[in-house]
Amino acid sequence: MAVFVLIHGGGSTAWDWHLVKPLLEASGHEVVAVDLPIEDDNAGLEDYTHAVTAAVGDAQHTIVVGHSLGGFTAPLVCEELQSDGLVYLAGMIPLPGETFGDWWTNTGHNREDIDPDPQAAFFNEVPEDLVHQARDKERDQQGAWMARPWPGQRHPAVPTRAILCRDDRFFPASFMRRQVHQRLGVEPLEIPGGHYATLSNPDAVAAALNDFAQKIAQARSD
Repeated sequence: MAVFVLIHGGGSTAWDWHLVKPLLEASGHEVVAVDLPIEDDNAGLEDYTHAVTAAVGDAQHTIVVGHSLGGFTAPLVCEELQSDGLVYLAGMIPLPGETFGDWWTNTGHNREDIDPDPQAAFFNEVPEDLVHQARDKERDQQGAWMARPWPGQRHPAVPTRAILCRDDRFFPASFMRRQVHQRLGVEPLEIPGGHYATLSNPDAVAAALNDFAQKIAQARSD
């Protein structure tokens, strides 16, 4: 089976995956999830990538999953590990040479009507006790790298899946469909849940990831 490499979003921690992890393991997969050095303003995407690849070690048949801002790190990790697949979960899909700041205008997200209340935008449908835990674990996202061009040279030439969360209020479904079509040229897989579907609907997230792993394994054996 696969080794899932799970990358959290901005201001967050590997805890975001704690409900998805045992579901993937129950399906026979291995899971690696680490805290990125996001509170260090001097840490760049190369440092984020190293933190992940060091935790993965020499594991084979990896599938890298980036949630939200983790989409800026996931393709770099995928290239470094020569992974079997890449997944964007409600993820930002960067282009070569694009800065974090430019992404918002280039994708048209700056024209979306987003609720300014973080709890409404990010945590809709998440049980209240998990919202409290998530907010308690929030970290101060830093990064001079955000003003620098994304260092990837191309999108990794591997099977890629974009998972769209239909109830996402931060990256609305219509926006995500447009971003995925324009930047990956594929149809997104749509699942129920808000931006933090890992907390509100972990079963759907795990099922989508497990299905992707099975398709990759089947293609490898053909």
